[in-house]
Amino acid sequence: MKIPVKAPEKKDVKEEQPAQTEIIQEAAVKTTKPLSRQGVSSGFSINSFLNKEEKGATEETTIAVKTENLPKNHFTETDLQMEWKLMLKQLQTRSSFIFNAVKAFKLLKSGENTIKVLYPSDSAKVEFDKIAGEFFNHFKTKVHNHAIEIDYQRDFDNLKIEVVTKRKIFEKFIEKNPLLKDLDDLMKFDLT
Repeated sequence: MKIPVKAPEKKDVKEEQPAQTEIIQEAAVKTTKPLSRQGVSSGFSINSFLNKEEKGATEETTIAVKTENLPKNHFTETDLQMEWKLMLKQLQTRSSFIFNAVKAFKLLKSGENTIKVLYPSDSAKVEFDKIAGEFFNHFKTKVHNHAIEIDYQRDFDNLKIEVVTKRKIFEKFIEKNPLLKDLDDLMKFDLT
């Protein structure tokens, strides 16, 4: 009895194998078609993109913000200095290059709604312009005064280039340690 039961099972397995070969043949027929479309453009044109960008830039310049209805609260010099120091701390961690260019700037409140920005050089002002919008927008919303005007002025006193000689360096050391003056008198150093 066991032999006839095994014989039909083997026949079932043989019948499944021809079904698999038929599937392989059908797949071969499907792969004869090309996989990509030929001659279809994406619809993107560099020239049209550049023209749209120029038109968009001209439209932005015509938009004017009316400050008549915006708040004009009072702010103090202390508010301005605190926000400027906070911005410098954030810049120090975020971008050291811009921080080094901007750290010598002085911001002063000159009128009720006027901030005077004293900058040492034109190259430093270019770096300041990168962060000026972010800083002043934040400051205006923090103090609730949107009528603030910014006055830029070149500060020639702030950009002092001091020539440091060996004698000046030695004099600074003398300020820290007065015994060096006695040593200089005794040894007669040549610090020219």
